[in-house]
Amino acid sequence: MDINLTGIVVVVGNYGSGKTEVCINLAVKRKLDGIEVRIADLDLVNPYFRTREARGSLCELGIEVVLPPEQYLQADLPILSPEVAGLIRQPSQLALLDVGGNDAGATVLATLAGELKGKPLRVLQVVNPLRPFTETVAGCLKIREQIEQASRLSIDGIIGNANLIDETTADDIYDGYDFVKALSVESRLPLEFITASVELLPEIDMGRFSCPVLPIERQLVPPWKKAADLKR
Repeated sequence: MDINLTGIVVVVGNYGSGKTEVCINLAVKRKLDGIEVRIADLDLVNPYFRTREARGSLCELGIEVVLPPEQYLQADLPILSPEVAGLIRQPSQLALLDVGGNDAGATVLATLAGELKGKPLRVLQVVNPLRPFTETVAGCLKIREQIEQASRLSIDGIIGNANLIDETTADDIYDGYDFVKALSVESRLPLEFITASVELLPEIDMGRFSCPVLPIERQLVPPWKKAADLKR
């Protein structure tokens, strides 16, 4: 099974869901599949672990990264690059919008409502059931409702991203999959794919999943760790 997302894909989620890491690795995966990919960093809330931290590696792969103006890259300010509107008007084969966490981060999408109207659009919620507030179906549905109200967009798909970073086990991946499958049924939203770190892949039985699995090579790491090499 493969991940065949195209058009404009908006990735949302709660703080700590890992949506930015998912966005980065999804961009790389689709680029290696042979399609043109652009990614916009719309995280205007959290000053850490944003797409812009991986911009060098992404650009080396030929993935355009749309960022705030250079002088504001390290600022924790609500500054939105005007290039984002251009990306939406003329998207590449896949245009990823990495949005800030929770409803606070999703409010930026409301300012783009006019540009997004009528466009081929998917809004996907990243869920990590091993994080607070998304360890229950009710919690996931509440966050979905808050993001939809803030963004004025409807979420129409789920991405399962069960992980405890370096402590993640194969059983965590299996349990996380079962959780997001149940969430998919309860929410009536399709499960687009789940994730698993490349280190865990040899231990995982892919036959247990009825959806694609996106390999994750971690880019957003603490200063004392080195990001994975994306040039495969």
